[in-house]
Amino acid sequence: MARAVDPSNGTRNLGKYYYEMLQSLFEIDTKYVPIKPIGFNQKNYNIFENRLDVLRTLREVKLLCHPHHENAITLKDIMMSPYKTFRDFYLVYELMDTYLHQIIKSP
Repeated sequence: MARAVDPSNGTRNLGKYYYEMLQSLFEIDTKYVPIKPIGFNQKNYNIFENRLDVLRTLREVKLLCHPHHENAITLKDIMMSPYKTFRDFYLVYELMDTYLHQIIKSP
């Protein structure tokens, strides 16, 4: 479960909540409230450290903006850390009943 915490550097950004989930600090827009962790790869850390990771992420974002089918996940929003410390960002997806890993592993 998610629990509200204070930011590690002691500086709060307007319009953000701070939660700890899966032993990581998440800076979330106030319009969202985390319920529980679902799946994996929820946070993209230090995105500009590796050029190839940036290109892969950009390609994924472009692809996720286009599907319009009830069985395909759709990207709803992108949350970014503040401009001065822009290192992390979050992809917000529509909540689905299951995820691909569960379907592949099911009997």
